[in-house]
Amino acid sequence: MIQSVASALAPRHRLQAMPARFAASDAPARTEESLPFTVRLVRNEADLKKAVQIRHAAYARHMPMVAESLKVPEDADTQDGVVVLLAESKLDGSPLGTARIQTNQFRPLGLEESVQLPDWLRGQTLAHISRLGIIQGSGGRLVKFMLFKGLFQYWEQNGIDWALVAARAPLDRMYQQLLFEDVFPGQGFTPLAHMNNVPHRVMAFEVGTALQRWTQANHPLTNFICYTDHPDLDVGHMQAAAYAPRYRSNQRARSHATA
Repeated sequence: MIQSVASALAPRHRLQAMPARFAASDAPARTEESLPFTVRLVRNEADLKKAVQIRHAAYARHMPMVAESLKVPEDADTQDGVVVLLAESKLDGSPLGTARIQTNQFRPLGLEESVQLPDWLRGQTLAHISRLGIIQGSGGRLVKFMLFKGLFQYWEQNGIDWALVAARAPLDRMYQQLLFEDVFPGQGFTPLAHMNNVPHRVMAFEVGTALQRWTQANHPLTNFICYTDHPDLDVGHMQAAAYAPRYRSNQRARSHATA
């Protein structure tokens, strides 16, 4: 396991004073946009199969050795504290993209099998992004942006302090553009045991300061993520009934035990 270096100094932006909120009068007017696809949480086995289909196809293009093990759902897909996002065509129901979120509510992040997180992340509510897969072609760009918006909304709705990702090149640049920062500055890419020792860059994103940082940076996705309503995006637990059969069976067992 890789040890944190000098407790991996906290990201620079945490040392800067920031207003807690921007005045409502400074915010752009809200708009609404319809999409040719939906983004929601996987809620049954059929949904999960679709997510696995697009996941395997994406990894087969870039990491064929890893893709061989991704032809079927992974145990992590249905563990407590894990949800899978699915982008699905309105036209024919075909899968267009997917991503997985694991929180540390029930167990340490899978990422922690390979790295020891620094002190400034201890005691925080964390979410790990993994298994990102997007359809090829020009439409993939919008799907990618909507998946990230879905991730961000899920973090906000579930009180996540920090989101973490282990990204290989060149995907790390995408996360850097979204203002993720290195968890281990200066360390670069590190082989991760839980990812077949493929070198990855471990990065983190502070959820609570996202709007302030994006606004200060004049980020081109600020309006899209924060001020545009997308009715085709729904990552709410209650309405989506996220697919976690083991969690539901545990809940039923606890209910029966207390009945």
